[in-house]
Amino acid sequence: MNIQPIASHYIDGAYVEDTAGDLIEVIYPYTGKVIARLHAATPAIVDQALNAAKRAQKEWAGWTGTQRGRVLRRAADIMRERNHDLSVLETYDTGKPYQETSVADATSGADAFEYFGGLAGSITGEHIPLGENFVYTRREPLGVCVGIGAWNYPTQIACWKGAPALACGNALVFKPSETTPLCALKIAEILTEAGAPAGLYNVVQGYGAVGAALVTDPRVDKVSLTGSVATGRKVYAAAAEGLRHVTMELGGKSPLVIFDDADLEAAVSGAILGNFYSAGQVCSNGTRVFVQKGIKDAFLARLTDRLQAVVMGDPQDPATHYGPMVSAAQRDIVEGFIAKGQAEGARLVTGGTRPDMAGFFLAPTVFADVTDDMTIAREEIFGPVMSVLDFDTEAEALRRANDTPYGLAAGVFTADLARAHRMAAGFQAGTCYINTYNDAPVEAPFGGMKLSGVGRENSKAAIDHYSQIKSVFVRMDRCEAPF
Repeated sequence: MNIQPIASHYIDGAYVEDTAGDLIEVIYPYTGKVIARLHAATPAIVDQALNAAKRAQKEWAGWTGTQRGRVLRRAADIMRERNHDLSVLETYDTGKPYQETSVADATSGADAFEYFGGLAGSITGEHIPLGENFVYTRREPLGVCVGIGAWNYPTQIACWKGAPALACGNALVFKPSETTPLCALKIAEILTEAGAPAGLYNVVQGYGAVGAALVTDPRVDKVSLTGSVATGRKVYAAAAEGLRHVTMELGGKSPLVIFDDADLEAAVSGAILGNFYSAGQVCSNGTRVFVQKGIKDAFLARLTDRLQAVVMGDPQDPATHYGPMVSAAQRDIVEGFIAKGQAEGARLVTGGTRPDMAGFFLAPTVFADVTDDMTIAREEIFGPVMSVLDFDTEAEALRRANDTPYGLAAGVFTADLARAHRMAAGFQAGTCYINTYNDAPVEAPFGGMKLSGVGRENSKAAIDHYSQIKSVFVRMDRCEAPF
């Protein structure tokens, strides 16, 4: 498979290059070797992309919702047909194992295009009778949207932002993370092949300066970011200068609460999915695992047991189910947190080391006897590090679970469904799970509370964030004035 793209950017329905832009080297996390070289967008490239989007959006907005939906559904079909190649590319881009990317990345992107393609024809206004007079509303597109992606789910994020934006009649300029810049280009190609007008979905590469140029450009009507809280603050503030619509899907330090009546095997599975899938590089991960004291020892024993079965190695091998971290820099950051955990008195149960193999691997790491004030229990680590805390009562667990400035996700494992629903109601988090963790169907809204974000992605809720309502008052009787 040829990893090097035809050119760095995809604008107006074709690949575009400008070698004057800063060099971006794509590193394969499994080997540490450069597998592709791209260039960041110059001001001319940014200008070209935004002009193309503005022109294409006017044409696209004139299509019926059903016509737009047909293109999105065709794109979904193409993605499913090419799932293998898209999954291989995602693995090269991120280092995530093919066993994972083949079922969780391009497939979820295709789901998004299919879902919003089906929804596009139903995006309508309403009629409001007022006696002899009436009001009708129109739901209209915002215009040109900018999407800024994170490096952990490059294909999925490109689709999660593109599908609702396009369904509502907008155009999109998408900037992937400079760490994982390859996958979004294929999504742009596929949309063109599916029949989208040239310029409707554009991809430009770059570092923070390119993102800043996009976010502050007067041609931009909406900004959608997936990233860290620190980046979100900057982008939110910059977008606010122009009073642009904003969606922020940011980080978290999410709690996973396991009661002593829970199915132990299922709870361990939930904790593994919420901490070690994608080598722990998932924003919604339940990295603070509160285990009721009655089953703490059994939980740790079974968890440690199952982690011995981890298969690390070549992520392109379908037998591998645990891959390297995305970069050496990210691995170094996580190792710093592991050192802090040990220094502050947490008990290292397993992991914490680099396996003796090539690539940016870090063994799944579990700390026990963690207290709420420890750094590893307060700050987002974004790596394969689980903090296990113990608790006595439901009220205590809920209070401590909510003791965080973040509010992206939360989960609970218990056989008592009444208690499960009480916990879900009490969690200060935008996405909650009962007896599972990290499921993200496109039909369900996804997003955070508190510092974890603004707005929602996926589901019908996303339509509200990519469209605006216009009210039209129609007077049927005679219009009168007092003078």
